[in-house]
This record gives sequence, C-alpha cells and structure tokens, in this order.
Amino acid sequence: MKRDNIQLNDQGRLRHFLTIEGLSRALLTEILDTAESLTSVTEQSVKKVPLLRGRIVVNLFFEASTRTRTTFELAAKRLSADVLNIHIAGSATSKGETLLDMLANLEAMHCDMFVVRHDRSGAAHFIARHVAPHVSVINAGDGSHAHPTQAMLDMFTIRRLKGDFYPLTVAIVGDIMHSRVARSQIHALTTLGVNEVRVIGPRTLIPRDIESLGVHPYYDMKSGLQDVDVVIMLRLQNERMSGAMLPSESEYYSRYGLTEEKLSLAKPDAIVMHPGPINRGVEIASSVADGPRSVILQQVTHGIAVRMAVMSMALGNPPLRQEGTP
Repeated sequence: MKRDNIQLNDQGRLRHFLTIEGLSRALLTEILDTAESLTSVTEQSVKKVPLLRGRIVVNLFFEASTRTRTTFELAAKRLSADVLNIHIAGSATSKGETLLDMLANLEAMHCDMFVVRHDRSGAAHFIARHVAPHVSVINAGDGSHAHPTQAMLDMFTIRRLKGDFYPLTVAIVGDIMHSRVARSQIHALTTLGVNEVRVIGPRTLIPRDIESLGVHPYYDMKSGLQDVDVVIMLRLQNERMSGAMLPSESEYYSRYGLTEEKLSLAKPDAIVMHPGPINRGVEIASSVADGPRSVILQQVTHGIAVRMAVMSMALGNPPLRQEGTP
C-alpha cells in the first residue's frame, strides 16, 4: 500500500475515500467487514451508534441525486453525526464566491467531513488536496471517473449472497464508456480477486483500452452472459454522450436489454444487480428487475451500512487539530 496515496494517512489508514484504484484488498475487505458489523444497527429499536457523535458531516452535492444523498445522510445520522446539506444552486458559489472560499468557511465552522458529488471528474480529489488536515472527503460520484461507495455496496451485496469472490464470473453490461460506477466496480472486483470480469455492450460504449484493466470485452450479449454468476446492468448515460453513439433505445434494448430469455444463459443461481436509477424497457425488463433473482433493493439497503463503514473508518483516527486552527 503506497504511503503517498492521498487517501491514506501516515499510518496507512483511510483518511479520504476518493477511488477504489490504488487501495489494497486488505483495506477493501476491512470496509466490507466493518459494514457487516454495522448492519445490525438498522434492526435496533434506536437505529443509532455513537461512533461519530459530535462530528459534522456536510453533503456537498453539485449534481442532483436523491438516493445517494439520502443514504449518506441516513448513514451519518445513524453514526450520531450532525448533517448539513448544502443546496449548491442557492449557495454563495452561485454569487461569485469560489469553491475554496466556501470550503474554508465550512472548515471554520468545525466541519469534519465533506461528501462530494460533482459532474466533473477529479472534483473530489481537488477538494481533498485543499482541505484542512482534520477534514475527510468522500467521493459520492465525480463525472465519469469514480463512484467508490456504490462499488463497495455492490461488493458487499455480492459477498453476502455469493460468499468468496475468487470463483465468480461477473458481467457488467451497458454504457461502460461513461459509467463511473463501472470503473469503480472493475477496480473493486479485480482487487478482490474474482475469477473473471466481463464487460458487455456495443463497441461505441466500451473503451478501446478496457482490457488493460484486466477485463474481457464482449459485444454480443448472449455469449457474454454464458455461465456468469453475477449480472450488473448499467444505466445509459445519455447526458454524457456526444453525438449518435446508439441507433435507438429500442434497438439497444433488443440487443443489450436484460430479458428473462437472455438471463437464462447465466447460471441458474445468478443474481441481477443495477446501481439505479432503472430505465425499464431500455436496459432491463420489469419482469427481471422485479423478479426473484433481482437484488436491486438489497443494494440500496446495503448502501447505508457500507457508507457508515467508510465514514466511521475515515474519521476513526483523524489527525489532531493544531492549537489555534479551527
């Protein structure tokens, strides 16, 4: 594990969580194990533990997302943290204040963590490089780059339902080119040692150098799904596409939409996942999304425990504030 990784403190412990890339299998496993220990919190009559009592977590969402923001907020509150949601469109940054000015003001209010979602790749890394030493930054999705907590809740779901990673063949289907989720999933799956990762989609939506990430590309859905253990469907990122990358949504569904017929090519006990939001009749049939092999809602539930784990680990051993600093 590299000590110059911005995500780690001097002891090699998690300080920020910006990307899966560069993190060790041991650290990813620790996140999963910590999440497992926190799942029981939701079953308690009082759904709280005092791990982050007295801490302030700020949700900085420059890009809209109801589900991700809500699960981060719930996770922080279940850890007993105070939560501040910043409405970016109405914040001072829209009145001419710079992002760094806003961060400095929030730090002066003794905030401890920024959960950042931004439409530009690298935004969370930029913020992490400029925050005070006692502040942690969690990437809640940046451009087409990374969405590490989504990938980890997916890993948690897979481990809970399938056990060991090493015997599994996992297929990620759809818009690989523009998906930050897919990139984070690929790094997580290969780091955790799965047998094979396949990416399936039209040539226009699969990067040419994708094999350098240790995956096998398939351009035909039927051959790609043969005997897989896990099928992860992705949403078409229409807002990030430039030009005509697809003939039509109906043709895309015909070739790459997950139907019961196509799913029958996977192993009989294969599970179906989707990071959401689901476009029914575009990337997945309703009968599959709502069917017995779908674990999509379990992913949402697991997202709270995984985000609790990451937040508690990042703030578990922070550097002490120096005297005279906020």
